[in-house]
Amino acid sequence: MSVTQGVLLLLIGYIVFTIDKKKKNVPVPVLLLIIGIGLSFIPYFSSIEVTERMIYDLFLPGILFVSAYKYSTKAIQRHAPVLGTLSTVGLVAMALLLGLFIYGIAGWFESITLLGAMLIASILTPTDPVSAVSVLEEAADEQIAEVVDGESMINDGTSIVLFTVLAGIYTGERSFDLFSFLGEFLYVSIGGVVVGVLFGWVCSKAVHITHHRDYQVMLSIIIAYGSFHAAEHIGVSGVLGTVAAGIMLSYEFDHTNKEDHFREALSGFWNVVEPSLLALIFLLIGIAITPYLASAYWGLAILILIASIAIRFLIVSLVLKVFRRWRRLETTKQAFLVSWAGIRGTMSVFLILSLHARSPEEAGALLSISFSVVFLSLVIQSVGVYPLSKWLE
Repeated sequence: MSVTQGVLLLLIGYIVFTIDKKKKNVPVPVLLLIIGIGLSFIPYFSSIEVTERMIYDLFLPGILFVSAYKYSTKAIQRHAPVLGTLSTVGLVAMALLLGLFIYGIAGWFESITLLGAMLIASILTPTDPVSAVSVLEEAADEQIAEVVDGESMINDGTSIVLFTVLAGIYTGERSFDLFSFLGEFLYVSIGGVVVGVLFGWVCSKAVHITHHRDYQVMLSIIIAYGSFHAAEHIGVSGVLGTVAAGIMLSYEFDHTNKEDHFREALSGFWNVVEPSLLALIFLLIGIAITPYLASAYWGLAILILIASIAIRFLIVSLVLKVFRRWRRLETTKQAFLVSWAGIRGTMSVFLILSLHARSPEEAGALLSISFSVVFLSLVIQSVGVYPLSKWLE
């Protein structure tokens, strides 16, 4: 992507954010996605090559850091058991059940192996709260938004480990071993968190070296991208590293730093960066997704989307009923809203592009099916969050 193309995409994003007055009814990411699909038919923009490294190295660290930095540390304490269960055991259970469902019905549309079905399921397990959380905060109980947002930050790291193992088996690069998988999962996950906590703690102390706001903002950029790439460099989760660093920085500011201008400076900067990154990423997703939509199996994609929401509802319901804090509440409605708000987005697109880079020809059907489900999820679930939350209210 050239500088000129990037500036033009930012301009389009600016126009969309500026003129959009009804974000509740039609979330901005959906509009950007549709515009991106339209841009893919213009040769100047269709020439943009959207790669998995572009999304992973450039966009994800910034988006994850903003979410983690803004996320309340008190919310983590309140919902830690729910978030931890949904993002680990719940995610694996979701992938297993959805994979079996896809394998069972895929024969009506396309010949897919059990491993291929499990791979599609692993791509569709991570959630993206960008389109849903702001709406949930206004239209629903705040704790629902906290669970959706917190789960999405953590399960991104889990989903990458699961996808990496399954993709390696699919391409013949590795064989499956349960103990090896568990060991790798623990090493990558715990290692990423440790790196992020250390990075966030050190940098939160270093911010006091200077009282110049511009330099403090510069340090926050180092935290966001430095923690990510430092973790990736030593073979642990950069996603969890950035999330842990952002949460650690927020925690340190809440408990040891009483000067509000630190948060004001950081928020002022990242409140500009966040919509800029979101504008670019959703326009680029629209451009990248278009070639696969023409050959999509829409009937199969619709069935997979319905099944994914139903399976997620089952898992969320069970998890919420296990923990006492949620047992006294009306869990059925809350579970359905949490399930519906589990939209597939940026991380799923990254995993799809990663599979394309590994096996561009053999995985053609898997790519087309996965992209079509992501598209339907982004449009249908994003648009439905607000009316559904008001109806359940």
